[in-house]
Amino acid sequence: MIRIFKHYVAYGVLLLCFVDFAVLLFVAEAGWVLRVHQIGSSVGSIWGRVPQLLSFALAIQAAMIGVGVYSVDALHTLRFAAARLLVAISLGVILISMLFFILPELTLWRSNSVYSMIMAIVLLMAVRIILGGVVGGEKFKRRVVLLGAGRRASRVIELSKRPGSGFMIVECIDMQDVPALITTATPRADVPNLRDLVVAAQASEVVLALDERRKSVPLDDLLRVKTTGVAVHDISSFLERETGRIDLDSVQPSWLIFSDGFSSGQRISMVIKRTFDIVVSALLLIIAGPIILITALIVKLESPGPAFYRQIRVGRYDEPFEILKLRSMRQDAEVGGKAVWAQKGDARVTRVGRIIRLIRVDELPQMWTVLKGGMSFVGPRPERPQFVTELEEKLPFYAERHMMKPGITGWAQINYPYGASLEDARHKLEYDLYYTKNYSLFLDILIILQTLRVLLWAEGAR
Repeated sequence: MIRIFKHYVAYGVLLLCFVDFAVLLFVAEAGWVLRVHQIGSSVGSIWGRVPQLLSFALAIQAAMIGVGVYSVDALHTLRFAAARLLVAISLGVILISMLFFILPELTLWRSNSVYSMIMAIVLLMAVRIILGGVVGGEKFKRRVVLLGAGRRASRVIELSKRPGSGFMIVECIDMQDVPALITTATPRADVPNLRDLVVAAQASEVVLALDERRKSVPLDDLLRVKTTGVAVHDISSFLERETGRIDLDSVQPSWLIFSDGFSSGQRISMVIKRTFDIVVSALLLIIAGPIILITALIVKLESPGPAFYRQIRVGRYDEPFEILKLRSMRQDAEVGGKAVWAQKGDARVTRVGRIIRLIRVDELPQMWTVLKGGMSFVGPRPERPQFVTELEEKLPFYAERHMMKPGITGWAQINYPYGASLEDARHKLEYDLYYTKNYSLFLDILIILQTLRVLLWAEGAR
């Protein structure tokens, strides 16, 4: 994997992105040339239409990222890839059409876009037929030597067997720190020279996955391995890279302290983030105002009680703030004001509430909270004070998620379905910690784009 602005991207995915972008530029130019020839005009120099070609390619690729064209399923199943590509290109053309009315000089002619869209569908599918086996195959998988044969090492083995895994285990060595769970592991006593074994296995990295580290870490051997140019990682760093979350079962406070990250206080990034929040929330409130008012009227007519729902949540640095949402539950959903987890198929949700939750209309009034500064578009999901008190007692590092301003969408929201239990909260915390540790504007952009996938396929709605 390659790290881009502190976020990990698989080499195969990055290669496919570059190839797709080149294809999109090609079909944009081909569509232009075809249309110009049809009307008998001069093609002209390509340098005179670079902005138009870029707008087409960027719009389509942004939609592709958003709908999940580069997900594991899309990389390994042509039918899934074809469906996502059709949706992405359609959305991209809609985006280009909107841009045409705002800045027509930056877009291709609409007839060009139609030709380019048709060619894009054909060529992008051809790319996946040609490169699909390569991108998802053995050539792009990293070769890993695993040190350890206990519970943590078993987790790495299981992870390597999942569809879309970016690595393979070429050798597993039992370091005899705990009783072995991996019966095929080679005993450490049978390995006279760890460096020679790593070189002979053509490994690209060594992962230290010991359950008991005291007197078990082979520092001299790892130093020799490192000097050969082979990367050496502990299991916490390895799992962070491979899963996109901070693994609470293996992480230690010292790892969080000494690892890079937690730079959410960078002034320039925060200024840009806040400026984006203000501009976009104000714009969306204007656009979505009629939708909010009509939905509020329907909510009011369907069940007794106020149309809007106000609730106190915990924000950045544990500061409380008030969120505003369209009411989707009965007015007596929480008897006596006692906080209750939302459940799948929750009987407290009204008929209208079920619909507006599914399409996320109930979230639209939160734009006002974003505009006021209590929330951001991207960040950890804000929780109620009652739940926060309980979760801080039961989950390690839970307070650290409050170092970032809470958001309407976030890394946990797009990667894990709606949670309503302590175990769900634990998994979502692992994603929130990854976001807090590795925050960048690049990661925010990826989250905003991929939120489109959650909205289109109603993932996580409850």
